[in-house]
Amino acid sequence: MKTDMQLHKDVLSELTWDPRVKEKEIGLAAKGGVVTLTGSVESYAEKWAAERAAERVAGVKAVANDLAVTIPSAFSRADTDIAHKIVDSLAWDIQVPHDKIKSKVTNGWVTLDGEVEWQYQRDAAARAVRNLTGVCGVTNLIKVTPQRVSSHDVSKSIKEALERRADRTAARIVVEATGRVVTLTGSVASFGDRRAAEGAAWSAPGVAEVRDELSVVF
Repeated sequence: MKTDMQLHKDVLSELTWDPRVKEKEIGLAAKGGVVTLTGSVESYAEKWAAERAAERVAGVKAVANDLAVTIPSAFSRADTDIAHKIVDSLAWDIQVPHDKIKSKVTNGWVTLDGEVEWQYQRDAAARAVRNLTGVCGVTNLIKVTPQRVSSHDVSKSIKEALERRADRTAARIVVEATGRVVTLTGSVASFGDRRAAEGAAWSAPGVAEVRDELSVVF
C-alpha cells in the first residue's frame, strides 16, 4: 500500500501529465487512500478532468472534489445564452434523446431532468453540456427507466461482461439483481477497476440503478 506522501506525489504527477488540467491552481491532500482536491479552476470541464485524473492513480480509493469554478469574465455567458447552447448541443449529439430531456440554468449551473432508457444516454447528456463555455457545474437528475427484463438474465449478462472486460477482478465481484436494481459487492484492485465494473453493470438491459458497494483492496 502506498504511503500518503507517495500517493500525493503520484496524483500530482498525473494532474501535471493531463494537459486539460492546470495543476498549479489545484491544492491536493492525500490520506488513507482518499484524495481531496481544493482550489479554483476556470471551467467545469477542468474540474471534471482533474477528478478523473486523480481517480486513475493506483492507490486512490475515493476522491473528494472541492474545487471551485471561477469563470473568467472573458468567458462568462448569460444563462439565456447557455440555455440556447445546451438545446443545440443535446440536439446535435446522436447518443442523446434530446426530446426526453429538459434543462435549467441558474448562474451558470446546469440542471438536467427527464427520463431515458439507458445510462449511456444519461452520461452523454452530461458530457454534451459540461464543456460549454460559461458552465460552472452540472446536476444530472435524468432518470434511467429501462424496459423490464429477468433479474436472473441481468445478473448473468453482467457477470459475463465482467469476465470479458476485467477477468482479473471478475471472480472477486458479486452481482445481485433485484428488479431493476443491481448491487455490486466484493473487492477490486483499483478505482479504475471499480469504474469498469460499474460501467459493465450499467450496460446490461433493464438496469435502472447500480449500487456500487465494491471495496478497493490493494
